[in-house]
Amino acid sequence: MRLTPEAQPGQAAEPAWLAALWDAARKVRVHAHAPYSRFAVGAAVLDEQGRVHAGCNVENAAYPQGWCAETSALAAMVAAGGRRVQAVLVVGEAADPVTPCGGCRQKLREFAADDCPIIVADSRQLRGRFTLGQLLPVSFGPQHLGQTPGDTHHSGALEAQPGAASASSPAPAADATTTLHTGPEAPP
Repeated sequence: MRLTPEAQPGQAAEPAWLAALWDAARKVRVHAHAPYSRFAVGAAVLDEQGRVHAGCNVENAAYPQGWCAETSALAAMVAAGGRRVQAVLVVGEAADPVTPCGGCRQKLREFAADDCPIIVADSRQLRGRFTLGQLLPVSFGPQHLGQTPGDTHHSGALEAQPGAASASSPAPAADATTTLHTGPEAPP
């Protein structure tokens, strides 16, 4: 069964975020590192602040060590301070629509609710529209541990401390003169 999206990018009924996600996923897909499968995938996620974060698949000769485009996009979102996925778009070229793999569905579940739209496309057209709940029904998620998807209140994230780097003051880059302290003693 082929699902037809309500609107293709460029049509009047399309939400602005859809075109932004599709454009970002197509652009990042060309940077995929897929020398073994030759199956390049791009993904983009929309976060709770309306920002788009893109990622591509990165394969590794030790096959299990590679990662998917959706994982890369989620990592970019978290690194930028995003905590909640509002929508996902995946671009891949195949006879059937390319949906997130099982592992990526579970990773998306950490940051997205069941009703989060998951849109799949190729470089020419949108191929399908699902919700995360349709792709991963009856899933285990943060609510089983007393949290909501993307909840930063209990995420274990480090709180800003005096002298600590923040988004407005990035941490200095580690180089040969930087001392990294990993033990219990305080830095000098």
